Amino acid sequence: MTCSRAVSDPGSEIDVVESRAASSGRHRELVGRLLRCYPVSFLVLAPYALLILPMALVNDNPRTGFIVFLVGLALLGSVSVETFCLLLGRPDPQWRRGMRQATARYPGIYPVARLVVLISIAAALLGAHLGEGSLVAQISGETSDTPMVALTKLFSGWAALGFALLVASHLGGHLSKAKLYGWLGALVVTKAFVTVLTALTAPLIAFVFFAVTAGVVCGVFRLRYLVFGTLVLVLLWPAMFDYRNGIREDQGVAVDDAVTATDRMRLDRQLTVVAPTEVPVDLGQPEGVDYLRYGLVPRLLDPGRPALTTGQRINQYLGGSRTSASNFLLLGNMWFFDGPVGVVAVHAFWAGFVALLLRWRGRPGPARLSLVCLVFSDALLWSGTYPDSMIGFLQHAVSAMAVFFLLWLARRFPGRAPA
Repeated sequence: MTCSRAVSDPGSEIDVVESRAASSGRHRELVGRLLRCYPVSFLVLAPYALLILPMALVNDNPRTGFIVFLVGLALLGSVSVETFCLLLGRPDPQWRRGMRQATARYPGIYPVARLVVLISIAAALLGAHLGEGSLVAQISGETSDTPMVALTKLFSGWAALGFALLVASHLGGHLSKAKLYGWLGALVVTKAFVTVLTALTAPLIAFVFFAVTAGVVCGVFRLRYLVFGTLVLVLLWPAMFDYRNGIREDQGVAVDDAVTATDRMRLDRQLTVVAPTEVPVDLGQPEGVDYLRYGLVPRLLDPGRPALTTGQRINQYLGGSRTSASNFLLLGNMWFFDGPVGVVAVHAFWAGFVALLLRWRGRPGPARLSLVCLVFSDALLWSGTYPDSMIGFLQHAVSAMAVFFLLWLARRFPGRAPA
């Protein structure tokens, strides 16, 4: 009796694998192109779609409609402008090839990126060691105004700049993906260590969210990384919350045992507190010339100006003390201070600004990509305190001029790039 045996064709199996890989690559390219057409809208929608709105729905928040309304206002401003900008020009469909060409004029970009990251890490650790931004200093009301602390503040935005330059180095072929992840890991570990020193977890979470969302838009992370990261945060938050409270107790800070990890995760309630308020509200927040004074003039040249205290003013408005700060998240603060027109107008402005940076005269170079990342990390970070976050963008953009000068040197004198 003869048994016939089917023999598979290795060539056909290879063709199937290659076809699936090509299909997956086209899908990632399509998603990336869409995100670069609507980067600000994606930045607005991501935290609400993945965390805040699900939390409101699961807990049956009666003001969930208000959250949807605010997100809709923000998207009205961003989507309309970003769609209009598509009529004027679309992002380069060959993103990686375009970025490689744009960074080819900067052969020394990776040494500059490495220098910026190292300075950022050193400044963050030194500032935290000196008590800058710690919870103890916030509660006591005693802030350190030593020249060394003032110096470290000049580099507060360099973590985002370092991220942008690392991404540009990778897209330009100057940095492998393994080294890129290694440097980004160093930045995250630094933020985690600063959390231990300051007993504040918000800066760590904010930086990780910024890095992942910006990385998705720039094409170095996949969209599912953001979903996975959000899930990991939700699962790890109870342990992080208990560990943070332990650090606070060790530093002599009283911890309210009635507030649970779940309570602190209810970001939807933090936002909807502002729902019944008649807006806009004037608490003496920065406006007009204050943006120029705080944003463009370093404190070293204007030591007598008062500190920005919008978070403390909001906390007092809610019945708290001046030694603590609160906010209604970025969208809630915009609604509180500027009303519905302000929410639409601010997002329309930044959508146009980012579109200009990404598309003007072709693909962005490292300087323009750095400014995009500063918009993501400062002006439009979902947990930011508006309008202070706008001033933060201006301050960090001024600080970035030194980095842009280094990039110019690296371009003009490639043999003299920082080691």
